[in-house]
Amino acid sequence: MSKRIDSKVRVIYGRLWHYVTPHKVIGTIAVLGMAATAVIEAGLVALLQPLTDEVLVAENLETAKWIPFAFMGIFILRGISGFATESSLGWIGRRVISDLRREVFGKFLTLPSQFFDNHAAGPLLSRMTYNVEMVAESVTSVVTIAVRDTLTVIAAIFVMIWFSPTLTIFVAILIPVVALLVRLLGIAFRRYSGRIQDSVGEVTQVTDEVIRGNWVVKSFGGFDYESERMAEVDERNRSQNLKLIRVRSLGVAVTQVVFGFGIAMVIYVAGRLSLEDALTAGEFIAFFSAMMLMLQPVRRITNVNATLQRGVAGADSLFAVMDEKDEVDEGTRVIDRARGEVSFDKVCFSYGEDGSPVIDNVSVDVEAGKTLAIVGHSGSGKSTLVSLLPRFYEMDSGDIRIDGTSIRDLTLDSLRRNISLVSQDVVLFNDTIRNNLAYGRLRGVSEDELMQAAEAAHVLEFISDLPKGFDTMVGDRGVLLSGGQRQRIAIGRALLKNAPLLILDEATSALDTMSERRIQEALNVLMKNRTTLVIAHRLSTVEKADRIIVMDAGRIVESGSHAELMALDGQYAALYHMQFSDE
Repeated sequence: MSKRIDSKVRVIYGRLWHYVTPHKVIGTIAVLGMAATAVIEAGLVALLQPLTDEVLVAENLETAKWIPFAFMGIFILRGISGFATESSLGWIGRRVISDLRREVFGKFLTLPSQFFDNHAAGPLLSRMTYNVEMVAESVTSVVTIAVRDTLTVIAAIFVMIWFSPTLTIFVAILIPVVALLVRLLGIAFRRYSGRIQDSVGEVTQVTDEVIRGNWVVKSFGGFDYESERMAEVDERNRSQNLKLIRVRSLGVAVTQVVFGFGIAMVIYVAGRLSLEDALTAGEFIAFFSAMMLMLQPVRRITNVNATLQRGVAGADSLFAVMDEKDEVDEGTRVIDRARGEVSFDKVCFSYGEDGSPVIDNVSVDVEAGKTLAIVGHSGSGKSTLVSLLPRFYEMDSGDIRIDGTSIRDLTLDSLRRNISLVSQDVVLFNDTIRNNLAYGRLRGVSEDELMQAAEAAHVLEFISDLPKGFDTMVGDRGVLLSGGQRQRIAIGRALLKNAPLLILDEATSALDTMSERRIQEALNVLMKNRTTLVIAHRLSTVEKADRIIVMDAGRIVESGSHAELMALDGQYAALYHMQFSDE
């Protein structure tokens, strides 16, 4: 089991190293700086021998003259090498963070919708923030300590051997003990690091939900409930961090005890050698200082294992996202502008391999420029059906064709360029009204085109009341605007796109009567000369549709015009009469 874990760590860290190797020049400067630091610190220790024997004991004035200048030069060089190391590795670390963060974000843009259905937003956000920082720390701190301190230990050992090979043998006995300790602690570090990162995701999730749903929390008195949720996930995070701290502290304590025994043994043997005139005071001071020089690097190496394991756990979670399969895009055909004929042919779809069918053998044709209304009870499969057209989800069987061409044969970019979407849940970005209207590839539209779309969507009616007009920020998800205003911006965006196919997913169901009337006027302009799929809750808004289908449990149970369905006196008529009675 341990071998499999170590192998996985090597694979992950080796993969992470690919983000470092492109920066070889900066890395070389860092390594040279670390090597210089190790040699300089060993030289500093070696100078203690002539300082003690020749200056302090023998009172040699010639040596006393050059020793201060030697120490001054060593400290200057130590400062230069330290600066080169820290600045170089810091640059590499931030570069790795930037590369990883952009790559993960780019992956989010290409993952299928079902991935986001199956993963909470909090943990995904945590990977982009906390986990990436842990990876950076493993790249900078770990490399700094591992390379610099390893070289320092080697240099210190060389100084120890130079002054007393006999005493060095007693210190060498400690090395296997410390190595075993580091290995055992690494297993615990990796386990707790993974749990800490999961708990950070939970904290992020709860916080994000409270921020976005603060009205619901306040309206329903959710203060105590949300406080308890946060206390629960925060306690898990605190507990795991404390376990990691205890393990790390235990490692440091045990390491110090082991070195304590070694130091005691060295002092005893040094006393015997001194009595036999085999060791001078200066040689002992230099040897003992070199041994002390090793203590801090070994302590940091023991601690850095925790940082290493956090970085490995963080990288593992990032690579798990990167290794997810992108949206299937194997189509090769490109259409510039479709005529707009749409055909659903025995389409079936279910969420997950073991799920019951959400769309069950649906077949329906829509002529170019015509309107198909889709109605039915909640959960009947209306929204799922239209989401298959732009391939937000992949159908299990059957086919959907545009102008006789299967959507599987079209590139995703070509397919989606021909489809506009206006939904009940309007997505606006924390940007200006202008940038939300001219979003994505629409950024190149002219000012005249923007004004025409805004006028047709009745956006101009409220723009004049805003302090900065089109340059007014809309806030997070458009919170600074009303529901009707957000809906008009979405319609204006669809007008600017000018796609031949249009999906309206309950675009007016959440609006008041006055707002609905204005939105419906804008929608009538938008629907003109476009093939439109309308999901409607209010049946009065689809009476003029060219064709209406009624869905139930993923199947089409009725189909026809409004008059035909009313004459049939089936589910559609029952729904219509129910709404009419309510009104």
